[in-house]
This record gives sequence, C-alpha cells and structure tokens, in this order.
Amino acid sequence: MLRVEDDGDVRVMTLDRPAARNALTPATLDALADAVTDAPTPVAYVRGAGDAFCAGADLGTVAETAAAGAAAAEAFAERGQRAMRTIEDSDVAVVAGVDGAARGGGVELALACDVRVATPDATFAEPGVTFGLFGAWGGTVRLPEAVGASHAADLSLSGRVVDAETAREMGLVSRVVAEPRTVADELAANDSGALRALTRLGRHRGSRTEREAAEASAFASLLAGQAEALSRHRNDEDGAEE
Repeated sequence: MLRVEDDGDVRVMTLDRPAARNALTPATLDALADAVTDAPTPVAYVRGAGDAFCAGADLGTVAETAAAGAAAAEAFAERGQRAMRTIEDSDVAVVAGVDGAARGGGVELALACDVRVATPDATFAEPGVTFGLFGAWGGTVRLPEAVGASHAADLSLSGRVVDAETAREMGLVSRVVAEPRTVADELAANDSGALRALTRLGRHRGSRTEREAAEASAFASLLAGQAEALSRHRNDEDGAEE
C-alpha cells in the first residue's frame, strides 16, 4: 500500500505495510511510478512506515512468480525495472529518506531516487545472494554507478549489512540526518524551474558533447525567464553602491 500526500512543495509517498516491513508488491511499484509521474510538486519524498524503510520485494509474490516459471519471473523483473526507470527519469527531484532497514528491492528503490539520505538507525543490504537470488530491478546497474564497482561487488556478493555511516562513506547515501524530510524541504525551497532542469541534466545519459549541449540549452531557457528579476537585482545593487 502507498499513501500519497502533497504537503506544500513536497509530495510525500509513504510505503505503508509496516507489518510486512513495507515489502513491495507489483501494485505498489506501479503506484510509486504513478505518484512520481503525476506529482504537481517539484520534489517528491519516499519513506517507509514503522521501523523499516523497505524490506524489498514481497516474498509471497516472489514465491508465486517462481512457481509460475521463467517467463513470469522475467516479467516480474521487467515490471520492477519499469517502475524504477519511471522514478529515475521523472522531472521531479525524488528524495529517499531511509530510516530502519533497506533490503534488496528497498535499496534498489533508493538507488532510483536522486538524493538518498539516512537516519543513524538506517541499515542497508543486498541479501539475495544468501538465498540464491539477486535484485533485478536495475540494482546491478545503479549500485556500481553509486558506490563504485568494488563496493558494489562487496555488498552484492557478501549480502552483508552496513550501517548508515558506512553507507555514507561508500556514497550509497549523501547524508546521515535525524529527520530526512528536512532534506526534501531544503530542496523544495529552491526555484522549481532550476530544480527540474538540474534533475533532468543529472540523468542525461548521452555523450559529453550532448550533455554539454543540453546544459547550455537548459541554462539559456532559465536565464531568459529570469532576465527581469536579474535586471531588478542589478539596479538594486547599483543604487546601493551610489
């Protein structure tokens, strides 16, 4: 289940299955993708209810998928990949606030977000290898991008649990804070147009030349919209000097 609330300039998305440690069903994956796509706010914030961020894929669904055969398993992986790509490719700046356990698909969800922050109580692991699986919602691609090949191999091949400070040192999260929501509010206090432009540019996967061209185009569009305000600011500064 996913609860969605628009609170000022932040869309708050709460994974709300605390008894199941917020494990993700296919329906919840789709709901997350829809909530980000439809967000009227420049920032979205995803969190977990209860004492966990997200335990990963719902094990009941995984068992049913296994019984249904290889085609069903591949479709299950692709459905999760689509949801994560939708989150990653949206124009909304998405913040993952990890409090408590993030496991498997929960780590993959966090990796699809633009900014990942954790509380001191957060822990992270990719435990699939310990029972003969691995995360297949884009995690094998995004984890090395986030933490580097060596750390990614360590986490995925060992299944070990790391705490919040170790996750920060690896680059899995950018900050360890008491209340992750404050980071979403911090982002939302900035100009929404610049936020959306920076979010798009940060996800650009073209060549260096293509990325620089996109940067120049986005800057030009923003600057044109700010011309009047910049002119007023300059006039104010000139008046102060006189």
